Amino acid sequence: MANVRKRFEWKLKDRVIQLGDRTLIVGILNVTADSFSDGGRYMDPDRAFARAIELEEMGADILDIGAESTRPGSTRIPEGEELRRLIPVLKRLKDRLTIPISVDTYKPAVAERALEHGALIINDPSGLTFEPLLAKIAANFHAGFILNHMRGTPETWAKLPPIPDVTGHIRRELEAAVNRALLAGLERKQVVIDPGLGFGKRKEQNAEILARLWELARLELPLLVGPSRKHFISRETEEQTVFATAGAVAAAIFGGAHMVRVHDVKEMRAVAQVVDSVLASVPESEESSERTARPPRPAQRQQDRNEGPDRPSRGFPDPRPAPAHSGRPPRRPFHGGGPPRRPR
Repeated sequence: MANVRKRFEWKLKDRVIQLGDRTLIVGILNVTADSFSDGGRYMDPDRAFARAIELEEMGADILDIGAESTRPGSTRIPEGEELRRLIPVLKRLKDRLTIPISVDTYKPAVAERALEHGALIINDPSGLTFEPLLAKIAANFHAGFILNHMRGTPETWAKLPPIPDVTGHIRRELEAAVNRALLAGLERKQVVIDPGLGFGKRKEQNAEILARLWELARLELPLLVGPSRKHFISRETEEQTVFATAGAVAAAIFGGAHMVRVHDVKEMRAVAQVVDSVLASVPESEESSERTARPPRPAQRQQDRNEGPDRPSRGFPDPRPAPAHSGRPPRRPFHGGGPPRRPR
């Protein structure tokens, strides 16, 4: 077992977040009426404020707020309605959290207002396929930017066929989205990628994405994964679904995820701590021997060109980076102008 996770610095407006020493927890706060898991529960701004404070106290490193549902079959809402749900919550949270706020939106006007009200990260669920201008807005505010891979739209997901070579397909499309983001003015240090579990993928293919997650390391960018309570791991009871989410979170971290986006922060923080301790215990000599045991496959670049976006892959070389030094203690994830974390 080798630690496939490389260290990165994620550059936000007023701080830099260290990624790779431990798994960061992104806590989900939906201020929506129809999200598949907690729709309607935090529509009231006061309840949303209380939940945000609770998520930080449970151990969230980042708070991700969404005001429009992207569950399968959901429909888009007007910009004005999204702002009506979102802005009162951001106003209440101003200067009340020590962790950065991310806003889940693909609308440029919503992103701009959110960043004006203190958000530091934009999480684009569409991967710049809906509104390319979004990247320019994030660049203007020096914000962090998450590119989530989405195929089709929530209204059409149920009708989409399986994707041949799903992980290779995601890698190529994310690479194209990253290039568009950089052309819009974002720096590479501002960008994080997300394979978009459940976003237009067939149920059985999400497990394949988790199994081949390390292939996305070829893009040389930090990786966020959001398996929490998704349909492909849903079970008969809420408790069973939480346990299933824990399994998917562990698989994501072993596959190289730097951050996991979850509803159940306290429980998934415990899962991440255990997996991080396992990864930190891998001897450096074992990691080196694993890498040298696999000779590189020749002419991979030409093979990728020959395969094209819709041809199944015949295999990939091992893209895993050199191991992080395991002898020193983990660094604090934040440094720069951000406030210190509140003691728990």
